Amino acid sequence: MRFQPPVSLAAVTDQPSQPPAAEPPHAAAPPHLAAPPPAASPTPAPPGVQYKGEPLDPERGPGLGCFRFQVAVLAVLVVLTPLTVAWRWPEWVSAALLFAVIVLLLVAGQTIIFLLRLVAADRRAAGRRRPLASRTKTVGELEDERADLAADPSVERADDEAAPPERASDDSGPVRQ
Repeated sequence: MRFQPPVSLAAVTDQPSQPPAAEPPHAAAPPHLAAPPPAASPTPAPPGVQYKGEPLDPERGPGLGCFRFQVAVLAVLVVLTPLTVAWRWPEWVSAALLFAVIVLLLVAGQTIIFLLRLVAADRRAAGRRRPLASRTKTVGELEDERADLAADPSVERADDEAAPPERASDDSGPVRQ
């Protein structure tokens, strides 16, 4: 007998394009463990990236120079801390440097998370970008085309999409993914 979780994981994953098949009555979860009903329609994303309920403002957080300074100080402390033990400095100095390294790791980690959110927000605002050396369509472009075709049934499919791609006779060519 195979173990099935009492709660459906559909609530935390993407919504399927097809409704799931009905489960047999004996496998149904009790009502207090059942997953909540799916939303009628997905909620649109708010304009811009939200951070603590407000739009993410790059001027309010640390910058790249601050992060570089934190990394430089962290590198010095990471090298200096074990040397204090080898040089037989007082133990409280080594302990203080160790705690400083831990605190600086926490602060630098939070700074890089903020900076990565800024980069992600800029890329999200710019929309899809095409890779520079790509000769084929990206997955996002293919998904957009399928969504456009599904939205407008009067558009006919292109000949290159209808026919399956031809395979090369030899495998010495570049690898296609």
